[in-house]
Amino acid sequence: MRKLIVLLVLLVLVGCTDDAEDIGIVARVNDAPIYLSQLEFQHDQFQVDNVGAYVPSVDKLRNEYGDILADLIVQELVAQELARQDLAVTEKDVRTAEDAVRADYSEGAFEQVLVEEYIDLKAWRRQLRYHLAQKKFFHHVLRSKIKIDYKEAEKYYRDHISDFYLPESMRILVVRGPSRELVEKAVETYLKDKNQMDLATAFGEVETREVMVREGRLSAAWRNAISGLEPGQASSVLTDRFGFETLVLLEKSSAKVLEPAQAYPLVEEALLEQKLQIAFDSWLTQALATARISVSEHLLAQAMDSLGQEPPEQENEAVQGYEEETVPAEQDQTDSGS
Repeated sequence: MRKLIVLLVLLVLVGCTDDAEDIGIVARVNDAPIYLSQLEFQHDQFQVDNVGAYVPSVDKLRNEYGDILADLIVQELVAQELARQDLAVTEKDVRTAEDAVRADYSEGAFEQVLVEEYIDLKAWRRQLRYHLAQKKFFHHVLRSKIKIDYKEAEKYYRDHISDFYLPESMRILVVRGPSRELVEKAVETYLKDKNQMDLATAFGEVETREVMVREGRLSAAWRNAISGLEPGQASSVLTDRFGFETLVLLEKSSAKVLEPAQAYPLVEEALLEQKLQIAFDSWLTQALATARISVSEHLLAQAMDSLGQEPPEQENEAVQGYEEETVPAEQDQTDSGS
């Protein structure tokens, strides 16, 4: 489906003119504009991990911008469908989501990150709105139409039984401290009263943490230390460059396969994900068949120019033979040979 949309984006003939009102618009979806600034914002986020790594080729940039525009077109179609069903994302929805993000930062830190990462707040909010629309669409529009019966669940469980195999694992309490003597005393105290929280109070320099480790993923040192221990027993004190530690074996679980009842939540989640994707692809095919989508003939030239690149020499060959300013998606697929 993604390849189909990208083909549509690259081959559809222009509907955006050189009128002043169309400056900065790279596409229209049922008359709703998509701006070059949206495209550039998404591309900047896409490239954030590759800054300075290499200079991308013109062909690579062309493909990246085509993929991003395809995603933006789909996101706009989703937003329009929600509006038709009176489920559009509201300003309150956006504010609530933004407040939740800001809550993870200290005062002023969120704005500082935007400045340091050259992120435009207006563009960020627009993309946040699209993200919320996608979640709302899947939950309120698609999810309500999906049913999972027990026969499907049973079949999935049988066909994917290896996914529900749990290897042997151990729950271990790690007690660390700056000296061997302190760790030994802390472990002795824990084995008497089984109260992990008291260790931090009684032994201020001692740290404790619980970990769940699969048998096959134990380090050689830990495997040797744990070997032969029963739940409730502690290893000898281990020494490394960070200090001293002792391992207390809290629980040992044998390898097993989850029973159907135990596995059902995982089965339901997997089946739901599959069905949601199928439902979305079906909806998108229908939406594209009736949508009016037009893309600026200068899209790639503008994109390349904004990055100081030269557009491909045969830039306009893809749209030769088309005469209409806008092409319905279904007609475009036929004409392009897809």
